[in-house]
Amino acid sequence: MPDFLTRELRALGQVVFQANPWTGGVFVVALCTADWRYAAYALGGAALGAGTARGLGVPRDRQEAGPESFNSALLALCLAVLLDPGRPATALLAAAACLVVTVGTAAAVRVLSVWNLPPLTLPYCLVAGSVTVAAPAFRRVWPHDTSLAALPGAASGRSVLHPGDVARAFLHNVSQILFLELWHVGALLLAGVFLASKAAGLVACAGSLTGIVTAWALGTPAERIADGTMGYNAVLVALALCGVFLPATPATLLYALLGAATATALTPAVAALLAPSGGHVFTWPFVLTTLGFLAASHSFPRLTATAPGARTVRPSRASSVRQR
Repeated sequence: MPDFLTRELRALGQVVFQANPWTGGVFVVALCTADWRYAAYALGGAALGAGTARGLGVPRDRQEAGPESFNSALLALCLAVLLDPGRPATALLAAAACLVVTVGTAAAVRVLSVWNLPPLTLPYCLVAGSVTVAAPAFRRVWPHDTSLAALPGAASGRSVLHPGDVARAFLHNVSQILFLELWHVGALLLAGVFLASKAAGLVACAGSLTGIVTAWALGTPAERIADGTMGYNAVLVALALCGVFLPATPATLLYALLGAATATALTPAVAALLAPSGGHVFTWPFVLTTLGFLAASHSFPRLTATAPGARTVRPSRASSVRQR
């Protein structure tokens, strides 16, 4: 595989903490099943992020692993989904935003390194949130007739989950990481995670189930659970806290699932705060929960120490995701 393509695919794999080009390739296939333009935006965003990082002199090892460009890949895909991928204005805006988010990634790395914390998708959230809040003010950018701004209201609808709701939620919790409510996309993304690591795949499944159970226990309407918007942050938190930034042990698994439940409960709060300005939740619950739990983990030696026989992150992979 050509080096430049390997880097781009690794960047896509980094969306779920897997610096694996085959995982990224599965993600491209999954996006193509929804709309080939989504795959083009994601790959183009990764290329722009990597090119900007290279031009600004980012060390080669970080360029190779992909952590410098997965935020730009996510951002380009996000704008394609929200602002219509067929419009030239969307492509130009996505290209400019990818340049900005690469600079933002470097800034976040510098600031958070003081506390030994990774930037995660914080740069993406900041830029995507700013763009989507401001977009309705620009007629050449916003393709819709109305703004998304609205006052938050009380939940309504049935809260009883049927087996079909649970099955859809389980896969949509994964597909919504890429902004899509499509069960087959979720199945392909989950397969891509398993392709890179069986342990990571199992943790992702546990995170998805935790999101479903937590949302149901809190009385979230079944349709909101089934569409995946309540649980995708739980999947990301579980992956981050068990096997990536903390060693994969029984203790960290329980800690990660507690974090997944916390992110699920936090999601409506973030949605309510951003609704009046027309903002989206994006991965804010994941970022806030993971940073909080990682900061706290420094006080818990049982979580940060490696137990005898425990599976830990391989050095090569750890170095590729440490600043994610």
